[in-house]
Amino acid sequence: MDDADDRARKRLSRVPPRGAIVAVLAFVGLCSAFMFTLVVPLQAELPRILNASREDTSWVVTITLLVAAVATPISGRLGDMYGKRRVVIALLILLIFGSVIAALSNSIIGVIIGRGLQGATTGVVPLGIAIMRDVLPPERLGTSVALMSATMGVGGAVGMPVAAYLAQNADWHSLFWLAAALGVISAILVMLIVPDDVLLSPGRLDIVGAIGLAIGLTGLLLYVSRGAEWGWTAPASLISLVGGILVLLIWGWYQLRTREPLLDLRVAARPAVLFTNIAAICMGFALFSSNVTFPQLLELPVATGSGLGLDMFSAALVVATSGVVMMIISPLSGFLERTVGPRPLFTVGTAAIVLAYVFVLLWSTEVWHLLIANLLIGVGIGFSFAAMPMIIMRAVPAHETGASNGLNALFRSVGTSTASAVMGGVLAAMSIDVNGMAVPTREAFEVCFWLAIAAGIIAFALTFVIPRHPHSEQHPALPG
Repeated sequence: MDDADDRARKRLSRVPPRGAIVAVLAFVGLCSAFMFTLVVPLQAELPRILNASREDTSWVVTITLLVAAVATPISGRLGDMYGKRRVVIALLILLIFGSVIAALSNSIIGVIIGRGLQGATTGVVPLGIAIMRDVLPPERLGTSVALMSATMGVGGAVGMPVAAYLAQNADWHSLFWLAAALGVISAILVMLIVPDDVLLSPGRLDIVGAIGLAIGLTGLLLYVSRGAEWGWTAPASLISLVGGILVLLIWGWYQLRTREPLLDLRVAARPAVLFTNIAAICMGFALFSSNVTFPQLLELPVATGSGLGLDMFSAALVVATSGVVMMIISPLSGFLERTVGPRPLFTVGTAAIVLAYVFVLLWSTEVWHLLIANLLIGVGIGFSFAAMPMIIMRAVPAHETGASNGLNALFRSVGTSTASAVMGGVLAAMSIDVNGMAVPTREAFEVCFWLAIAAGIIAFALTFVIPRHPHSEQHPALPG
């Protein structure tokens, strides 16, 4: 037994109650995920309240996705090096700082800066999973990781009705004051309950690698998120796409040759990690596809021929059911992960996603149709998000847990960003004028559902090529 394992086992005997640690980390994950849907109910009103064009106010959503994608793998590496608890607290401070900036601002610049800082907090979810791996015994790890993974979907879905209620009944600044309060509560709880790290990977931060990753990802995500607005073949779009790809290729070449890389690409290229991360793009796409299409279907007036005529709050309640299901099934996910393994759980989850979109493709003319689809999506995302980190943790060394789970969260973010752009582009392109309002046609929604079905099928197929028994380095919380 090496010294790191011995220290970790001793640490397990004097940590705070494990249930309290899991509860605090899950709460922090919920607050982090809530930042993605915080301003969704306000999107239509943002041009008016910020006195800016719709193209400019779209950055209030886009900037959060961009910063999350860039910051998550970097924060994971920092957590492995300097302590996951410390980095979680630092990210929560950024959340508080950004929320206060946006809450005190009446201009679009201040809100965009604040929303960018809020996006950085996404890294707390993979860091929380890595902390659980360090402090929990094997029999509790699967259920706890399932709960933590579920927060990525639960926080956004359940938080949407809260945001919708405040948007309808209070000043819009209250949304950001709420976010700041959640950040303060989260930071205090982490400092009081979550233990310090004993499993560290000493080294230096690869500054060049971090900058290269940030530039490359920004280029790709700019193309995905802004391509429909700029034109997919416009010079700005092509520069973003080609530039992002070139930078990432150079970044990959550099990572393979530097002594202490930001991310060990040889580990990331292991089949279990690689195929899981590719599937994560598809699952992120499938999750956010419902967040884009279902609210519009529910809220559009019945007279348009496409909508079901619900108000903002009622529509948010329907969408929130998927998050409730994710939370409820997380103990079941943990049990199934221990009994049958994470790969079969992943297969069932992706199959549920395909079934959900096939159902809504065939039946989407009543509110209860979308409710059933949301329940199936909750099952699919709940199982899938529980399985992915467990597959990865069984395939990477203990000191790579934070960075590897951060990379997985990055791929999910790429999927959600892509869904936001693609679904928005389809709905905008296939719209008709109804009393001066551009309304997506029924056919537009059907195209979106077909795209989500395709993403689900790809993820489903990938689950069969993930190795059943990937390599795992001995770890205090996982059997070898």
